[in-house]
Amino acid sequence: MHLLTLRGSNAGTVDKYILWAILVLCAMGIVAVYSAIGYLAQTKGGGNTEALLFKHLFRVGLALTVMGFFSIVNYRVLAKYSRYLLVGSILLLLAVQIMGVVSGGAARWLNLAGVMFQPSDLAKVSLVLYVATLLSQKQVYITSFARSFAPIFLWIMVTIAAIGISDLSTSAVVLSAVLLMCFVARVSMVQLIMVGLLGAVLGYGMLATSPQRAARLESYVGVKLFPHTDAASVFSSSDEQFQAEQARMAIAQGGLLGVGPGKSTQRDWLPAPYNDFIFAIITEEYGLVGAFTLLFLFVAILYRGLLKVARSAPDPLGLFLAVGIVVMLTMYGFVHAGVSANLLPVTGLPLPFVSYGGTSLLANGIMVGILLNISRQVDPIP
Repeated sequence: MHLLTLRGSNAGTVDKYILWAILVLCAMGIVAVYSAIGYLAQTKGGGNTEALLFKHLFRVGLALTVMGFFSIVNYRVLAKYSRYLLVGSILLLLAVQIMGVVSGGAARWLNLAGVMFQPSDLAKVSLVLYVATLLSQKQVYITSFARSFAPIFLWIMVTIAAIGISDLSTSAVVLSAVLLMCFVARVSMVQLIMVGLLGAVLGYGMLATSPQRAARLESYVGVKLFPHTDAASVFSSSDEQFQAEQARMAIAQGGLLGVGPGKSTQRDWLPAPYNDFIFAIITEEYGLVGAFTLLFLFVAILYRGLLKVARSAPDPLGLFLAVGIVVMLTMYGFVHAGVSANLLPVTGLPLPFVSYGGTSLLANGIMVGILLNISRQVDPIP
């Protein structure tokens, strides 16, 4: 029962604006996935689009159930187990390098008793939990290098490196969110710059050792940067630039109001329209109105999460957790949209609560559940 113990005798109400934003994102995702999933159904689902839709509906329902559960579990209790969760996540990330399932040119998945699982999703939640715990425990001597920065830095870099081996874009987003948590917690700017520079060095090393990652960056900037990539492939409209061009075409065809629900043509050309480029499909079918609606929902989560929930958090732990969760979720949304609009290199990051997925939906459900639990424990939020 101690898991459900909240401050005071009764639990408060969750932030209704964040909750409604998540529910609307889920609803938009269900409609968009149903429209975009045709190619996946033909190649892997035996042509049964409805079966894949029901699979997505089940996962969304499971994510919302998990979100509801964690919204009533005291986040302080979760923090007590965060170190064990993070250690387990790192071990799973290392296991991916030994027995991982290759998908999209990288080993990111584990097959556990027939269930495909992406450990990086668990790792990002665990890291935010544990870093928030450490930051709250070390506030008295937060500027100390040996007592505060060194242990926090070690856990951050080990986890980021373990994620980045298989998923550089996820590691970059997670590192950005964690660094912002540290900034809010008054960690020295010099120390934060050190972490940022080391992260950049690790990122360069991962690009220099992966032709596929390097080619994506070169294709975006339009300049040959690495000796181990093939220029003909990098700058070919039928190879590395194919996804970005098809996404731009989808957005251009959408115009203001879109071509209409279920009438996308680019879903038959984009490699993963139901996941990596679902923002482009929504923009094509619902135009700029649909695109700005999606972006508005993420802005609403950012506003309520930072300026209402985090600002009113009952303790430093709640503050740091809320900042990390909100920044990570919204960064995923904005980066995904930026990739579709060719403002950023192709990353493969899903759109939270919208893209077709399994472990990513569950991880997002856990994070939003924790955020809602924090909102329960503050004075009524206007």
